[in-house]
Amino acid sequence: MWGEFGLMATTFHLVRHASYALLDNALGGRAPHPLSEGGRLQAARLANVFAGQAIAAIVSSPVERARETASVLAARLERKLEIEPDFAEIDFGPWTGARFVDLQLDPAWQAWNAFRSSAGVPGGETMLAVQARAVAGIMRLARLHPDADLVVVSHADVVKAVLAHFMGSPLDLLRRFEIAPASISRLMLFEADAKVLAINQTLQDSPRCAR
Repeated sequence: MWGEFGLMATTFHLVRHASYALLDNALGGRAPHPLSEGGRLQAARLANVFAGQAIAAIVSSPVERARETASVLAARLERKLEIEPDFAEIDFGPWTGARFVDLQLDPAWQAWNAFRSSAGVPGGETMLAVQARAVAGIMRLARLHPDADLVVVSHADVVKAVLAHFMGSPLDLLRRFEIAPASISRLMLFEADAKVLAINQTLQDSPRCAR
């Protein structure tokens, strides 16, 4: 895709996976959880949004709920689904599967949410490590597809980390913006610059979601 001033650019459609049973109640992490009935409907509507667009590749986190979302898109757009571990959910270690109401009592959880740039998950990843691998994945895809539109299906905090990097925003401020299930955020990456085109565009925002 060609951006401003005729510069060649790769456009990333960053999609958060659709809804699943634990959403808003417990931390799914990297554990296998399929989409809920509503999530499957969201994935189908996402496929409608992208139908007819010239999408060069569909890339997904290996985690089940992301992979299932991306599979619906790949089938509709007749593209091979590519799995990329760099876009996997955060490794939440022993927090995986824990209820949010219980996590609120954990000082380490409180620190993680207050100071993402430094605090880490006990036995898991730091947010800096998550951002580094996800941005590396984006840069690698941009080199492989220097003038194309790509769909990347990942997870809320991973999408936030990518956007924060290219906006120059501190990781400690990630909680200030939302990435909803089945939402689309758009990033245009030039050879020596970047532009965030949209953040958290939901299905209700899209004029094509009712097709």
